[in-house]
Amino acid sequence: MRKQRKIDPFSALMEIAQAQQGYFTTRQAIAAGYADNTHTYHVRTGNWERIQRGIYRLAHLSPAEDGLTPAYLLWTRGRDDKPLGVLSHETALSYFDLGDFNPPKVHLTVPPDFRRNSQPPKAVVLHHALITPAETTLLRGMPICRATRTLCDVVLKNILAQEECRRLVKEARRRGLILDSEITAAKANPKFSAIAGKLFP
Repeated sequence: MRKQRKIDPFSALMEIAQAQQGYFTTRQAIAAGYADNTHTYHVRTGNWERIQRGIYRLAHLSPAEDGLTPAYLLWTRGRDDKPLGVLSHETALSYFDLGDFNPPKVHLTVPPDFRRNSQPPKAVVLHHALITPAETTLLRGMPICRATRTLCDVVLKNILAQEECRRLVKEARRRGLILDSEITAAKANPKFSAIAGKLFP
């Protein structure tokens, strides 16, 4: 019987971290093969950078393209250690390069029943709402709210943004960021029906 080759913990952790712009969680490090009692050593010697409780970054990797945003998403992780939050509202619009939105804080939407013992990071604005898988996509490996839902959310939060968002709908449609099926779903959603009727005539 052939002996199975032991996976190198460093290589395993590298694969995980590179998919998350260098960041990883305590549980992911343990799954890669790093014993819990060695984590302090790797921080002390400069191999890992401690970002916040339970979240680290491999120090030798290039700076993250999206700064601390991937770490903020990991802060929303559920029991399966995967993010429950998605980038949303003005943050999502800025990632889609729609309009002149450049929010000073990162907007994240988490499930209605999301709870944490710790306060959100100071740079995060947390919204509680149900977002379906059909309303999300991946951008640079990060979950992000699709343009149709995002525009509805922005207007729901601030009715004064309605005219600006109506203008952005035309650009988003031209770029293929909005699907007819999404508009139909938004108009059928009691939460957004009135807004969708005005945004997507």
